[in-house]
Amino acid sequence: MSGTHGVNVSIVIPFVDEAEALPAMLAHVARELRTCGDAEVIAVDGGSRDASAAIARSYPFVRVMEAPRGRATQMNTGAAEATGDVLLFLHADTALPPGALAAIADAARTPAFVYGGFRHRFSGADWRLRAISALHNFRCRVTGNYYGDQGMFVLRSAFAAVGGFPVQQVEDIAICTRFRALGAPTFLPLAVVTSSRKFERMGIWTSFARVVLILLCLRLGRKPPQAFFADIR
Repeated sequence: MSGTHGVNVSIVIPFVDEAEALPAMLAHVARELRTCGDAEVIAVDGGSRDASAAIARSYPFVRVMEAPRGRATQMNTGAAEATGDVLLFLHADTALPPGALAAIADAARTPAFVYGGFRHRFSGADWRLRAISALHNFRCRVTGNYYGDQGMFVLRSAFAAVGGFPVQQVEDIAICTRFRALGAPTFLPLAVVTSSRKFERMGIWTSFARVVLILLCLRLGRKPPQAFFADIR
């Protein structure tokens, strides 16, 4: 695997029943590979019942693996097989911006680099979605905690040092807490674009309220109700 500007990047993609989202996301990955250099791409199936695995295998640059269902477990499985200097965790419904791999490589060459993420934007044009993304990005600048759909990236050595993703809900925030003990985060100015389908399906304000309640539970040291994660794969 040839590196991106001297930095080897491994992209780990957890998915379950994402036949609708995978083609667009992988097309953006393919664009990055053409313009910014090679990267290792590992897609980890958590037991899809649709054509997701077949779609992923149809892209020659994708290595498809299987793991028990659960984002943390799937991402840990892919990370264990990755060989890159930097691990990029990418959700199946999130598109990378142009220049993403080059930006990660530039960040990784900084001596103090440990982990980072992209700014977030929803695919929909609704002003409420843009407002929620703006609030979300502000929270990330303040806390250094990134959600999984922000294209979180981290040194493979740092990921190993913290023991990988904890197998629990809200594993993304939990692992960021561990990363911060190793160093400050890098918040890239480029924005990944996440499909707004789930927010729109549940209702934008209802979905936002659920996120706020999850964060409130975490702040109070309480476990968020399992019902909050019923549609999270």
